Amino acid sequence: MLIQSRRPITGVNTDRRALLRGAGTIGLSAAAIAIMGGCESMAASSSASAQDADILNVALGLEHEAINAYQLGAESGLLEKPVLNTAVLFQSHHKAHRDALVATIKKMGGKPVAEKSMKDYATALNAGSLKSQGDVLALAARLEKGAANAYLGVIPSFSDKGLSQVSARLAADETMHWTVLASALGQKLPDKALTFGA
Repeated sequence: MLIQSRRPITGVNTDRRALLRGAGTIGLSAAAIAIMGGCESMAASSSASAQDADILNVALGLEHEAINAYQLGAESGLLEKPVLNTAVLFQSHHKAHRDALVATIKKMGGKPVAEKSMKDYATALNAGSLKSQGDVLALAARLEKGAANAYLGVIPSFSDKGLSQVSARLAADETMHWTVLASALGQKLPDKALTFGA
């Protein structure tokens, strides 16, 4: 079974559009990306700003949402065993993203945004409308595509190649998830190139 913690939200806007709006003016610091990429020594030698922590908190809010969406799906009883196994795998990816973001925000001296309650996520994601495995997969696919676009949206604001690389790696995970989910839903792959990040 999926496991998650329940903590109250601290008031940071966790909207994907907010992350994209910030892309033109706020970038992630080299310290943040170094920690996310597993290079603590580089992180220790770089400086970070409060704005960096703010944008990372928006990303963290998106990861909390994804973790809890998969939790709702798992607890719904609507997922067949192979699909449930994939949902658990994808949730573990989001937990790894969350853990990297939390460590980065703390290393920068910021306070990581807390998860909302499961009830809050259930309301925000309209969990009452989930009546079939297809409904759960469609919700997950929508969230994954939004997350991929959000991570891609911040890439142009980076002056450091390392920042772009880690954001692209996160977007790649989200895109992989979306592709698997879209396939499971029997959706046709996009006809045109450059579908994501537009």
